[in-house]
Parts: sequence; structure tokens; C-alpha cells
Amino acid sequence: MKIDRLLTAAAAVSLIAGAALAQTPAAQTPAPAAAPAAAGAPSGKLVPNGTLATTLRASGQFNTFVKALDAVNLATLLQNSPGLTVFAPTDAAFPQSKLDAMVGDKTALQKTLLHYIINAKVDSTKIKGARGPLPTGAGDIIVLDGSADVLKADNANIIQADVMASNGIIHVIDALLVPGSVPATLPEPPAAEAAPAPAAPAAPPPKAPARKKK
Repeated sequence: MKIDRLLTAAAAVSLIAGAALAQTPAAQTPAPAAAPAAAGAPSGKLVPNGTLATTLRASGQFNTFVKALDAVNLATLLQNSPGLTVFAPTDAAFPQSKLDAMVGDKTALQKTLLHYIINAKVDSTKIKGARGPLPTGAGDIIVLDGSADVLKADNANIIQADVMASNGIIHVIDALLVPGSVPATLPEPPAAEAAPAPAAPAAPPPKAPARKKK
């Protein structure tokens, strides 16, 4: 089933990519201090805490992802741009060693991180029961799959959905996304073979001619 409900046009995606690439590597403006986490929040769960950027920064579970965003000036995008969806890998999914290997090529790192961002609000109700590709900020596609019990984004499981920040939605994922790791469309099932026609009953043997009586 295609995700027809997941809107977003390629033209809109080019806006987010262009805005990100237009940011200069000048000294970054410090992000506003994050508000304290909500009292009584479940341990280990990400809770909304202002913008997308401040929510991720305040959690303490996304330090490597946030550091990568800072390295290529994308944290400002998540701070100021409205109506985004972010697929955020935890520190366990995005180890510091992986970032160290990627940070040497900041252009490639920025494109990699833009794959985690959709220029539209896509909550779990738009994913459940559907499967299909959506354009990302990198200009490629991410395949969202809600056809099974566990929602997926490309090769990763969405382990916490629908964290509603003030300017968008965060879905927490358990692995780094690999573009092209799953097909955008599933192959058609093979056509069922026609059952063989039943064999015609065998003809009875011919009768012997009757003998004439003498």
C-alpha cells in the first residue's frame, strides 16, 4: 500500500536542503537553555522540551546525533524551522566512533543527516497500515513502513513515536538509517498457476462382436 497520506512535494524538500546548505560555518549561536524535563516522565523516554533541537539536547540520550547536527550547522534548522519530522538515533545507535569517522567530510555528513529530516509533520497515524517512500531533506527518499506491528524507517525500528516538540515531531530510532536499504515498493506476488484441467475419463474398451448362433 502506498503512503498517499504522507503528502510533501519534492519542491518543498529542496527548500529545507537549501536552507541547511546556506548556513555558514560561522560561530554558532548558543541554543536556548532547555527547560527541565517534565516531572514524572517515564525513565528512558524522550519527552517534549521546547523545539526539536532543545528536546534532543536536553534528553541526554542523543548526544552524538546532536554533536553531528552542530558540526554541520543543522541544529539551528531544528531550532527555528517549523513543521519538520526528525528520525533521531540514540547514542547506542550512533556511537561517537561512527561520528569521528564521518566528520572529516562535512558536506557528506550534512547530506547524511538531512536524510533523517522530512519537511512535513508525519505522525504515526500516517504511517500505520501503510508503506511507501517520502522525500527527505537530502533530496533522496526514506521508506516508512507501518504494515507490521513495529513501525520502521528504512532499516531502523521506530522505538518511540510521536514526540511532539513545538516545531515538529521526533521519532526515536534504534539504528542509523541506510538509504536504499529496503525497496521503495514491494515486488508483486507471483501469479497463481492455473490448476491443471482434470483428465478425461478413459474410454471403455470396445466390446467383442457377438457370435452368431448355429
